[in-house]
Amino acid sequence: MKKIAAFLLVIISFAAQAQEKIAVTAADYSNNEVEMADVMRSEGKIYVLVGIIVLIFIGLLAYVIQTDRRVSKLEKNKTN
Repeated sequence: MKKIAAFLLVIISFAAQAQEKIAVTAADYSNNEVEMADVMRSEGKIYVLVGIIVLIFIGLLAYVIQTDRRVSKLEKNKTN
């Protein structure tokens, strides 16, 4: 099993190295425009996106806290 996993990791690493390399030009460094962000900001939708991301993180945090409390309760009951 370990040999198969090692073989797969080697194949994946070769595939990652086989990506096409694109030259970086001076125009790439001077590009300061992100059209999607500008459009979302101008239409006020960026705040909706930020709000959704915040809600997702709050939900994940609540889930982790709830799970921690349950595990703590189970550990406490196990020691008694």
